[in-house]
Formats: sequence, C-alpha cells, structure tokens
Amino acid sequence: MDWFGILSCDSASALQGCTSPFCTLSFPLSFSLFTAPVLNNTFGVQLEINYVSSISFTDSSLPLSLTVKFVNCGQGGLVRFECSNPSDFRIGADGVVYALRPLAMSRLRGVPLIVVARDETSQLQWQTQVTLTHWILLHEQSTKTPPSLSQGLEEIWFPSRQSDSSSVGQLKRMKRDWVIPPINVPENSRGEFPQELVRIRSDHDKNRSLRYSVTGPGADQPPTGIFIIHPISGELSVMKPLDREDISNFHLRAHAVDLNGNQVESPIDIVINVIDMNDNRPEFIHQIWNGSVAEGSKPGTFVMTVTSVDKDDPKTANGMLRYKILSQNPESPTSNMFTINNKTGGIITVAAGLDREKVPQYTLIIQATDMEGNPMYGLSNTATAVIKVTDINDNPPEFTAETFFGEVPENRVNVIVANLTVTDKDQPNTPAWNAVYKITGGDPTGRFSVPTDPTTNEGLVTVVKPIDYEISRTYVLTVVAVNDVSLARGIHSPRQSTATVSIRVIDVNESPYFDPNPKLIKLEEGMLAESSLTTFTAQDPDRFMQQSIRYTRLSDPANWLRIDPNTGRITTIAVLDRESPYVKDNMYSATFLATDNGIPPASGTGTLQIILLDINDNAPHVSPQEAEMCEKPEPNGINITALDGDLNPNAGPFAFELANRPPEVRRNWTITRLSGDYAQVSLKIGFLESGIYEIPIIITDSGNLPMSNTSYLRVKVCQCDHNGDCTDQQHIIAPGLGTGAIIAILLCIIILLILVLMFVVWMKRRDKERQAKQLLIDPEDDVRDNILKYDEEGGGEEDQDYDLSQLQQPDTIEPDTIKPVGIRRMDERPLHPEPQYPIRSAAPHPGDIGDFINEGLKAADNDPTAPPYDSLLVFDYEGSGSTAGSLSSLNSSSSGGDQDYDYLNDWGPRFRKLADMYGGSDD
Repeated sequence: MDWFGILSCDSASALQGCTSPFCTLSFPLSFSLFTAPVLNNTFGVQLEINYVSSISFTDSSLPLSLTVKFVNCGQGGLVRFECSNPSDFRIGADGVVYALRPLAMSRLRGVPLIVVARDETSQLQWQTQVTLTHWILLHEQSTKTPPSLSQGLEEIWFPSRQSDSSSVGQLKRMKRDWVIPPINVPENSRGEFPQELVRIRSDHDKNRSLRYSVTGPGADQPPTGIFIIHPISGELSVMKPLDREDISNFHLRAHAVDLNGNQVESPIDIVINVIDMNDNRPEFIHQIWNGSVAEGSKPGTFVMTVTSVDKDDPKTANGMLRYKILSQNPESPTSNMFTINNKTGGIITVAAGLDREKVPQYTLIIQATDMEGNPMYGLSNTATAVIKVTDINDNPPEFTAETFFGEVPENRVNVIVANLTVTDKDQPNTPAWNAVYKITGGDPTGRFSVPTDPTTNEGLVTVVKPIDYEISRTYVLTVVAVNDVSLARGIHSPRQSTATVSIRVIDVNESPYFDPNPKLIKLEEGMLAESSLTTFTAQDPDRFMQQSIRYTRLSDPANWLRIDPNTGRITTIAVLDRESPYVKDNMYSATFLATDNGIPPASGTGTLQIILLDINDNAPHVSPQEAEMCEKPEPNGINITALDGDLNPNAGPFAFELANRPPEVRRNWTITRLSGDYAQVSLKIGFLESGIYEIPIIITDSGNLPMSNTSYLRVKVCQCDHNGDCTDQQHIIAPGLGTGAIIAILLCIIILLILVLMFVVWMKRRDKERQAKQLLIDPEDDVRDNILKYDEEGGGEEDQDYDLSQLQQPDTIEPDTIKPVGIRRMDERPLHPEPQYPIRSAAPHPGDIGDFINEGLKAADNDPTAPPYDSLLVFDYEGSGSTAGSLSSLNSSSSGGDQDYDYLNDWGPRFRKLADMYGGSDD
C-alpha cells in the first residue's frame, strides 16, 4: 500500500503563548490523532484527515509524498523530526516521510505512530500521536455507514443546515458549511477501472429518493468520460489512469436533485488533485554542451552550466535533480580536473595544470538523476560536455636563427631584403600567435620596416627609403619579435626573440642630377641670337665610377636655345620674345637631358626657367578696329582704347591724335582724350553721308623711347531710326564684304568648278566607251557605211578605181603623190612628221584586228598632229567588202524617211553632215 500525507501547522495565535495551532494531515488511509502532553510545554492539536487513494507498491524506501510542515510560532529554531517506528518509516530533514519497506495494512492497523519535533537550538520538543484506522470523521456529527455500500469508501456529505432559536428575536443561525478537502488520486494507477474515489451523500436521501450528478472538466466537459458518479449511490469513480503532466487537478461540482429534478442541496465543489509519480526521466536541454576555459586557469574558475528538466512535480523528490560527472577524457594531468554543482549544474575547475598545448579539449559525461540523486530509486539521463581549453599568450615567438642575411641595390624602395622566420607554440592565427617585428637598432634614419606576412607569420625586411651606396655599404639591424597581445603574467621573452639582420648594399649606375633643379634666371627680352645665357650642368652621384656626362636638349617649345654637349653652356639661336605664346606669366621653360657613359647609361633631366623682363618693343594699336554711327551725331561718339603687348610702364598712358592726311580726316572728325587709356572719336560736322570711312589714328605709348603706331578705325556711317539703330545696314555692308562672306563665295565657286570638271570627264569617258564598243563589232554585223579618209569628196568605193594595197601599206606611197602645201582641207591634219604606226602584213589574220586597232589608237593619241577629237586614222585592212550600197545611189529626198539618223551626231564632226542630210527636217 502507498501512504501519502501532509501535516501542516497554521497558527492563529501570536508568537509565544501559541497553544492551539490547527494542523491538517492528509493520508491515503485514515488516521486518528490524539492530543498528548509535551515536554516542558503543553501543545493542543486538532487534526483533520482525508482519504485519498490506495496504491500497492513493492519497492522499499519510497517517499510517501508525506511532508511534515511544522510552524514553531515564531521561535526561529531549527526543528528536527523523528518517529516512533524507524524500522518502517523515516522522516527527512525537509519533512518528507519515506516507507523503508513494503507495508501491510493489517499489521499497521491500530498501531499508533508518534511524531516528535525537536528544536536543535533550545532543545524543546513537541510530540503528537497518529493512529491508523479505516474511517475518518468528516464533521462534528457522527454518521453511520449504510451496510449496503462499499466498505472503507470515504463519504462526502452535503453540508447540513441547523438552526438555533432564541426567545428574543426568533433569529435563525445557520451552521457554517464544511470546506471539502481535495481528493488526491495518484497518476498512472494500475487498478481496475472504474475505481471508486468517494461517495457523495445528502441528509435528504433518508426520507426520499435522490439523484446525484457531477459537472465540470473531466465529467461533462472536455476531456469527458474521466469521472462518473452513480446516480443513486453517489459513488464518484475514475474511469482511466490519470497523467499529472497532462492535467494536474480537476474541479468538479456535485449536485443532488429529487426525482422531479428539483434541487435539494446546494452544489458542492470537489477538487481532485493528481498525485505525481516518478514516471519521467530527466531530459537535458542539449545533448552536447560546449564550453571553454582559458589555459592556466586557477582552481574554482567557472566553466559552464548544464541544465536538465524533469516533467515530474518539482516540489517533490520526483522532480528534484542532482548532477554528477561520470567520466573525464583525457585524464590528464589528473582525472578530476573539473567538478559540478549537484544542484545547479555549474561546472568549475578543481585542479591546476590546464595547458592547451598538451590537452586542447576535455570531454565530460554528465549525469542528471531525480529523486534527489537517489541511485536506487531515481531515474537518470546523461549528456556530454565538451570543454575547449582556450589559448593564452604563454609562448613567446622565437627566431629560427640568430642572424639573417640580405642584399639590396641602392636607390630601390619597397624591396624585400630578407625573410625572418619564427616559431610560436600558441594557437595559429590568434593574437597570441601573430608576430609583430620591431627594429630596435641599426636604422637611425628609418630606411627599413619589417611588416608581418599574415599567412606565414614571417617578418619581411623591406626598404622604405632609398639607400645610397656612396653613404653606407652595409646595414646591421637588430629586430625583436613580439605578439599582438602581451605575454601572460609570469612569462618573459627569451633570448631567442631577438635576431640580427645583416644587409649588403649593391652599387648601381645612378642617374646624373641637376642642381638646382629647376634653375631660374632673369633676362630682358629681345636678346639676340648666339647670346650666352648660363651654364646648366649636372652632377654624377657615382663617386667611385669614372664617368663623363653629355648634355642634350629635351624640350624647347620655341626653339630658342642650344646647349653645349660637353660643357652645358646654353646659348640662344633666336631672339627671345616675352610676347611669344610659349611664354606663360613672363616665364619660358626648357628641359635638358644629362646622360653618363655607364653600363647601362643613366640619364637625368633638368629644367631651366627664364623670366623675361619686358622692354618697349611693341607699338600700340587701336581697339576696337570697327564701329558704326549715325549720319547725324546728336550726340554720337565712338569710345576707343589702345592695346599694347608690353607691360607697364612700356604701355599706357597713351597719346591719341588724328593723322594729318588725308586732310578730310581732320575736317570731318575730332578725337578727345578721356583718360590715359581711352579716347572718343566723334563727327566734327553736323552731317556725314552714309558709307564706310577709315580714320587713321596715331597712338603713342609711355615707354622709355616711346613707340608710335598709326592704326585705322573703320567707321560705318548709316541712316538711323528714332532709336538710333541703323536702317540701311544692308546697303552699307554691300560695298565691303566681310571675310566670312568672301570665303563662302569662294567655296561655292570651287564646288561649282569641281562639278563641271566631273561632268566633262564623265562625258569624255562615255564617248570613249561608245567608240570602243562600236569598233569591236564584228564586220559581218556592222550595217553602217565604212567611211574612209580621202583628200577629196568623191563617190563610194565602187565608183572609184582605188588601189587597196596602198591602204594596206601606207609607206609605199610615192612622195610625188602628196598634194602641194596650201591645197588642204580645213579639217585635215597639218603636214608634220608622221608618227610610227604599227605595220601589218598584206594578209593579216582576222583575229589580230582588235590588237592592231588598239595599237593604232595608242599611236594616234601620241600624235601631235592629230585633230582634237578621237578617231582612228590609219587602217591597213578595210575588210573584204562593204555591205552598204554606193553612196551615189542614196536618195536623200525619197528614201530612209522612216529611219532615225540622229545617232550620227555622236560619231564626230565628219558624220554630222550625214546626220543633217538624213536626220533633219524636210526644210
């Protein structure tokens, strides 16, 4: 049987003198508690006992969930509990009652249990007696159990209502209702179901039949079907095992009505508490816990906290957890490097000797057990705690060698000279491992630096300033290596953290340099050619090399200067002019090159800056050069000034006057000086005819040896409207076109000429192509008349007796057959030496005719006596005959009227007559 009870003391009295506290004990079976005298004190107790449930068990030393809570009425002492049956029961210091072995109700029935509370400070003790029975007194009125109902079942009566009468006011006093204690039901019950819990009774069921019912969650509300009540007997039963982790308590209301449904009792509240059982193991929040601790930590250093949860009631031993470490891996330097707080789960160090370089990580197996860690009855679970030993800077960097060597050419920067290597046992890529290099000696001018390679952690000795071989040939540096963070307390840098770096400087051919650079000189402008200016030489920094330097001109924008290649002497080759566009802010710059004869040669540049001082070498001229004014100047004047390329005092103030010639200038115009730089030109007469007038003005500057110049002011006189604007502007502009208009006209003329030329060339080419096409026509297909060259007009070939062989061989013609001079036609070629035309055989092959014609055409083109038109002059072969009829048989007036002969005009002047004869009109 499982025993359960709670003993509590609620004092209504004050502090000392507390004599009647009210104590309540809840137990699965009935108890009877009687008042007993207490040593050195009298203690009155009234006990109310409620039946909860009966549960069988087999394990011994199980807690009964019976907690004895004692109130000492404010005395403040530590109370210790004892019982009279220590072989069967044990009471813990926290008031929990345990059953030490299986108990039989038959053996315990009627045996009193004495509970003693002893104050450890004052040695006072209190005593009470508990008797185990089957029945409980529920209220002041004793009741007999009907013999037909279940024996031993607790009954809950509806509160009865009694009244007391008094003779004064006939007042009725109702008896105070009973407070129904909660019904305790253990979870996970294995008993038969339905399992009776209590019986609900009413005083009215003695004289009439009643019906009982319950309402609330678990009965008629979700989750339904857990509790039922017998409507006649009133027995309240549970239908299935309960789970406290699901629902920890139920609140029901019991009702009693008659057969007609009339309520005979006020509903009573029934609270059913589900008593926790140890049915849940502890569960760790994480199966693997990760923590860290710094190496070298002292004992007692907090590491981490592991947490486990238990779904059982945390107010009972079922949910009270205890932690412990089952194992540690590795067990170095000891097997107990850590400990855990058994209640909170906090892990701390308990031993010294954590060294990351030896053991970087520990693995702990943590166990959590409920029942306050009872190994026999408690349920347990395990988790893994991984503790990483974090690095601290307890290992300084150490150089791998005492001396490092390197070499570098002079004047080279950003060059790595040597690589310094170190070793560090700390964790790589951490501030405790990263090395920082510092130069502590041998570099007073700061020409070297030692940055760290982030990948290899090496020190890179680098040149940051040029090194001169002529000043120092070797450097010996002292370098110290440290970490990003300071060493741990008690750790000192060893001798191996310092190294020496020996650097050799290599001599190279250095460039000559000009000093000063740039070189500044001042000269007056106007210096003539071949004048010596200065000597601009360079120095060779290589003192240990015997070398010569040659000079050349590198940049001379105006081509004014020359430098001697050996001495560096600079002379002029042209006049220096301050007003040149190559002079900026009175300064002219030229660059020269100095080159030595080393291997390889080296060169340097120097700049010569010449400040040109102004002299009065520029005459002033009028500005503006054009103006316009009205015919009637009322008032009408033109303000002018002078422009002078020189500077003051070789420029203004200026003197303005009109020239004496032509005489009409002074007669028509007048000039008035307004200031040193300005004057006004105005009409002297009342009216001047419209037109363009050029006024000569003499302007003189104020230089030492003044310069004068006659400038012409071009004035356009025009008719003006009432606003003073010219109205005949186009008329005035016509006599003198502007530069832009002239350029536009010239461009138009040029474009027109180009178009005409292109048209003529196109026509010439078109005529040549047409003639070449006609000559290449097969003689059999040529229907045109074959016109031959004769000295006189005559009939056709058939009307004349010609020797055709003479046509084939022109050279055989006798000289006496040539007509005398003066008897020639106008279109006939003059008598000059004939060119050498190609000669063909008497019977040429017809296939060679095309080549022969082309050769004759070339000879005719080169003939200076040929007429100014294209024609084939000489033919050695006329063909076998003409397909055309005799010219004498042509009748120009009666035949061929339907044929168009206008195309004959395209054959040349000799065919135009035929075109007129056949292609013209009847007129």
